[in-house]
Amino acid sequence: MHTPLVSCQWLFDQFNNPDLIILDCSPASNKSNLIPEFTSIKIKGARIFDTENIFVDTENEVPNMFPSEAKFTKECQKLGINNKSIIVVYDNLGIYMSPRVWWMFKTMGHNNVSVLDGGLSAWKHLKFPSEKYKQEAFTKGNFKAVYHSNYVYNASFMLKNITSKACDVVDARSSGRFLGELPEPRKNMQSGHIPNAKNIPFRTVLENGFMKPKEELKKIFNEVLQSNKPLIFSCGSGVTACIILLASELISETPKSLYDGSWVEWGLGNKFPVDK
Repeated sequence: MHTPLVSCQWLFDQFNNPDLIILDCSPASNKSNLIPEFTSIKIKGARIFDTENIFVDTENEVPNMFPSEAKFTKECQKLGINNKSIIVVYDNLGIYMSPRVWWMFKTMGHNNVSVLDGGLSAWKHLKFPSEKYKQEAFTKGNFKAVYHSNYVYNASFMLKNITSKACDVVDARSSGRFLGELPEPRKNMQSGHIPNAKNIPFRTVLENGFMKPKEELKKIFNEVLQSNKPLIFSCGSGVTACIILLASELISETPKSLYDGSWVEWGLGNKFPVDK
């Protein structure tokens, strides 16, 4: 498959495929003040992919960072995921957390993964089958992660990139936060952005919980980016950056990566240069 985005109808048509694994990564809360239409229910047969407590590096002082290759392998196996699994990931905020999980799987070497366009709300409005959350155990899978280090960059690389300008940095936060005109939602954070970064707020690529059409996405990106350099995506904590990354993947073959630490790392204290 290897299609970044799939429709609810496509997923419903694949429902009886034995290799299909549906993952629900709905967050318990979010910094974008989005309110889910549906809570405590999931797509029938979906498995809970917990990005806040399990699929995260709990030992890193920077919050919300990718887990290690070994931890990702172990936890995916617990969910019954196999190397040949066709994975579709969604959340209950339309498209919000699901692109991060999509990119996490891509970073860990599993390309057969897609985001569900419209998420849980779109699925429910089509009256496709759903069920309440429940505790489940699965037959152990044989999934094996293979970490692609060029898919995720750290602060050291980002600092060098300010001078080298080898990559274009795209920030998915609101223009007010990017320009330093609005305070950050987290305490002790500077306002502003990484020097030379460009701004494409994540909401600009979405419409009613769906990804905008490709022609509209091309226009949005072309207005901001004039080069063909590799792209690095950033945001507040590495979540909404992946929404913009997904949008870019739909329209461009340019190499892409994520600055996982994003503003929670860069904007804390005075360790790194900030522009306003």
